[in-house]
Amino acid sequence: DGKIYKEAIGEVQEVIDVCDFATGLSRQLNGQYIPSERPNHTIIEAYNPLGAIGVITAFNFPCAVLGWNAAISLVCGNVQVWKGASTTCLTTVAITRIMAEVFEANNLPGAIVSTAMGGGRDIGERIINDQRLSLISFTGSTQVGRRVSEIVHRRFGRTILELGGNNAVIVMPDADLELVIRGS
Repeated sequence: DGKIYKEAIGEVQEVIDVCDFATGLSRQLNGQYIPSERPNHTIIEAYNPLGAIGVITAFNFPCAVLGWNAAISLVCGNVQVWKGASTTCLTTVAITRIMAEVFEANNLPGAIVSTAMGGGRDIGERIINDQRLSLISFTGSTQVGRRVSEIVHRRFGRTILELGGNNAVIVMPDADLELVIRGS
């Protein structure tokens, strides 16, 4: 996606870090037993997986956004279909393959995280309209996010929307402009 090498390495490290965080979090997903005001009743709070979810990511953070979504979602017991940006399809395939290898090495199906490849709108439309996907996480433009929200909420699905980022850069007067240009 055009990142400088150091930033790309940092993004991969972020995925590793969020996976470590999610692993620790998995030990804290406890339910609760809560006394009820009704005699001889107890309220039981339990976490239940949503099932299958869809993740649609933008080009600017092709690894990290999936990592944020996948790590937490997976420890909660969900499976997912990921549609990466059309411009970062090699990254999408590589990350999916690495995750599948990790699952298979631990006697789990590699398809727990699957990838849908193809033209942005064609595949995206199928994902947001698929009623088997109880939650859609979308990162991208506000205009497309509004459409995702309308379609998914029409079927009473859930969404996580990260919209309208433009990767602003604040350049201080004493900044090395050559470094700023290379990093932008």
